[in-house]
Amino acid sequence: MKLLFKQRLFSWFDSYDIYDEAGNTVYTVKGQLSWGHCLKIYNAAGHEIGTVKEKIFTWLPKFEMYLGEQYIGCINKEFTFFKPKFNIDCNGWQVEGNFFEWDYDILDGAGRRIAVVSKELLNWTDTYVIDVNDPQDALCTLMLVLAIDAEKCSRND
Repeated sequence: MKLLFKQRLFSWFDSYDIYDEAGNTVYTVKGQLSWGHCLKIYNAAGHEIGTVKEKIFTWLPKFEMYLGEQYIGCINKEFTFFKPKFNIDCNGWQVEGNFFEWDYDILDGAGRRIAVVSKELLNWTDTYVIDVNDPQDALCTLMLVLAIDAEKCSRND
């Protein structure tokens, strides 16, 4: 299952549309006014189904993930000098990426690929292609991509 993650060009807060291979909107992500990033995820019918929320007052960036109101895990950036590394406390997954963080893999605990994430260059806004092996993992994968993108945006501001 492929998803196209595209940031909206004109928006006061982080706002994204997530499309399937046929161009249908699968998810909509809307940023909320808060301390740190708070991203609400809505399904195609407009129902809120998930949240990615940045924890504030932490030494390194940390994001909590919720399905509805249920906490499912977190992702936090680890201290490294060159290669970005994230510690994930969700489904036993891990992230491995390149130096520029434009392309990375999400792997399970055994090293099997859950998803491949790649950034499309030469677009006006952040645009990623998310190739998920199992459609049931799509929402959790999206949450990880949102958290990593939010961390990069915070670092670049």
